[in-house]
Amino acid sequence: MTSRTTEITLERIALIRRLVVAWDPAGQGAPVIHPDAPYGSLDRDGDIANVTGDDEGAAEEHRAVGEALVAFLHHADLKPGRYSYHNPLTKLDLSHVSDVFRDESTGTSPEQIVFEVGPEHVALIRRLAMGWDEARGVPAVDGAAPYGAGGLEEAMTRALGAERDDLAHLHRSMQPALQIFLRSADIAPGDYAIA
Repeated sequence: MTSRTTEITLERIALIRRLVVAWDPAGQGAPVIHPDAPYGSLDRDGDIANVTGDDEGAAEEHRAVGEALVAFLHHADLKPGRYSYHNPLTKLDLSHVSDVFRDESTGTSPEQIVFEVGPEHVALIRRLAMGWDEARGVPAVDGAAPYGAGGLEEAMTRALGAERDDLAHLHRSMQPALQIFLRSADIAPGDYAIA
């Protein structure tokens, strides 16, 4: 079996770092890139042009970032630890996606997120079934099988190499873990294999 490769350029790394991770509440839930503001604003093409310096080809570059993201999840490295970030979801429409930190009674989310990323999060990130959501036009995790074939708990246990009693909580914590991974994980530009 031959694997495909994708090029991760400095520009694509910069765009990956800007991606906004939300939570798709459908089914068992899964991380999704915010469909209306994938790079933080409602002007997707302008956001891309600000990084690439090119007003042409934004749709193609957006799709290429989606493919580079798959390789990024498998090849980038993040040291477990405590991280913080400004929550980009506080100013975005959450009518089609959610935020795991949102207080449903007030409809608000915290502006600043402080989160502990553990080795278990990195192990699960490596297994995320990330693909292209044609309907939304953004990268998204397969909500039916977020970590690959089998039921949610079975796939998570396989990815972690051991049974745990906090899998439901761990699964929901993948939204902040993935946001931190995209912003902080290390990778060098180059060609990378994708499954």
